[in-house]
Parts: sequence; C-alpha cells; structure tokens
Amino acid sequence: MDREMLQREAEGLRNLYQRLRAALSEVIVGQEEPLHFLMLSLFGGGHALLIGPPGVAKTLMVSSLAQALGLSFHRIQFTPDLMPADILGTEVLQVDPETGQRYFRFTPGPIFAHVILADEINRASPKTQSALLEAMQERSVSIAGQTHPLPQPFFVLATQNPIEQEGTYPLPEAQLDRFMFAIFVGYPSREEEMEIVRRTTAVWEPRVEALLSAEKILHLQRLVRQMPVADNVIRYAVELARSTRPQESKDDFIRENVAWGVGPRAAQFLLIAAKAHALLSGKYAPDVEDVQRIAIPTLRHRMVLTYQAEAEGISPERILRHLIENRVAVV
Repeated sequence: MDREMLQREAEGLRNLYQRLRAALSEVIVGQEEPLHFLMLSLFGGGHALLIGPPGVAKTLMVSSLAQALGLSFHRIQFTPDLMPADILGTEVLQVDPETGQRYFRFTPGPIFAHVILADEINRASPKTQSALLEAMQERSVSIAGQTHPLPQPFFVLATQNPIEQEGTYPLPEAQLDRFMFAIFVGYPSREEEMEIVRRTTAVWEPRVEALLSAEKILHLQRLVRQMPVADNVIRYAVELARSTRPQESKDDFIRENVAWGVGPRAAQFLLIAAKAHALLSGKYAPDVEDVQRIAIPTLRHRMVLTYQAEAEGISPERILRHLIENRVAVV
C-alpha cells in the first residue's frame, strides 16, 4: 500500500474511531482507557480480558461494543457447573424418519458468534476455561474429529472478578497468553458515578447504532497489519519481551521477582497493538513510544512472579515500569 492510500485509509479509521467512542459514550460513562484498549483489540484482531470488581460496566462495555460493530453476539455466563460442551456444542444422535438410519449431527454451541462475552470467566473450572483455547488461537472448534470454522472476525471479550474473591479459579497460563490485553476497569469518579445513577434510575434504554460490518472490520485489521514498522521498533519490542525472562536477564530485580517471563506471542501482540495505537494517534508508522504506551496491558498478565515478589506486594506493573524506565534502552 502506497503512502497516499495509507493516509486516506488511516484518516477513515480515525474518523470511525471517534464515531465509535461518541456512540459508546451515550451508554458508558467514563472508562476512557478501557474503551480505548478495547478498540485497539478490535482493530488489532485480538482478544481482551477485562478485570475489575462487580458493577463497573464490564459487561455493558462488551455488549454495547458488539451492537456498535453490527456483529453477532453471544453471552456465556461462566459458572462452576459449566461444561465444555455447553460452550462448544455437541454431537446429537438423530434418526432419519424415512429410513430409520441413525446418525450424529453437530449442534453448535454459543461459541459460534462474532463476539463472545465470556462473563466472569474465572468462575468456571480450568477444564471449562481451556475449552476456549482452540477457538481463541485457531478460530475453529474440533468436535468428534471434525473441525468447524468460527465466524470471522472472532473476538473473545472476557470479564474477570479479582482473583481474591471467593469462588474463583486462576486462568491457565496458556489461555492468558492468548489475550492481547488485560484491561483493568476501576471504579468511576464521583461525578461519573452521579451521572451513572442519574441515567440508570430514570427511563433509560441503552442502544448503540451499528456503525460497522464484518467485512469492514476485516478490512481495518488488514490495514493495521500493512502498516510499515522500522527495524529499531521491532528490535525494541523483542528486547522488551525478552528482558522479562529471568533466565536471560542480568538484572537482579528481574531474577529475584520473576519466575517466568513472557513468550514470543507477547512481542507479536506488542507490535500489532503499537501499530493500531499509532494509527489512532495520527501516525503512519509506530515508534518506540507507541510500544511503551501499550506495553503494560499487553504484558502484565503473561508474567509469573516469584513467591518473594508476591509476598512483598511487587506487581507485574512495577516490574514492567522498571524495565521501560531503566533497563531497556531505546535502540
């Protein structure tokens, strides 16, 4: 794609982004940063995990975004008794009324939609959580030896209550690694909470106009991936990811506090997210600052800390800020 065409496409993407934000603001009060990263996930073609206490509009964000995208949408409420077949679907025994012959027919589960809201995903057992692994990575589901493709585009937007709460399970590391972002959703400000109460205690029917289509979203995702990137930005993303691994680090702070660093998928997501962030910021190529801007939501859920770090209250965010500010030089 030549530069002139890229500029036209990028301008159209930014205009669409502003329209989406304006439409969602009619339903969602505040939460500017979580909404921004949801948009980056959309244009980057990745999944997102929203983490926060109950009642901060995590579910409303996802359902409203699905309306704005004009895509099919299914909500799956994760509970301790949910089974993988309840998500993926199952083979059902059928009988031909004319011949009496028996055969199995696949009945699709709720996973077969463009946008999946996995609500309170950490309330289901790890066995059920892992049912999403193939769908999130391969965009398909394998049942009884048959592979069934999922609609395109396909997004899993999961919500999670804080892990300290009773009745929750930690997500498997392999599944966490498939989320492009872990987005923290906090409490609203006093003024925002007043507006929320004002809206929701009156006659209020939140609806968002559909502004996109499946074909348009796929086109925008290709636009993001076609964005040129300088070698020094690729090198920075790779070095930032590698610097989280204590096996390769000479930094005592990393070796003492990180048990396992991030894998290669993290650097891939860093670069894709940086491209999307740059386009939405009015740039035509990402730079190191774009990588730094999206680094914490992209990396924090992929790291496993040592017992010492957890006991001392050291967070992944602190470790990543240490790397960004002190250890990884701009190349």
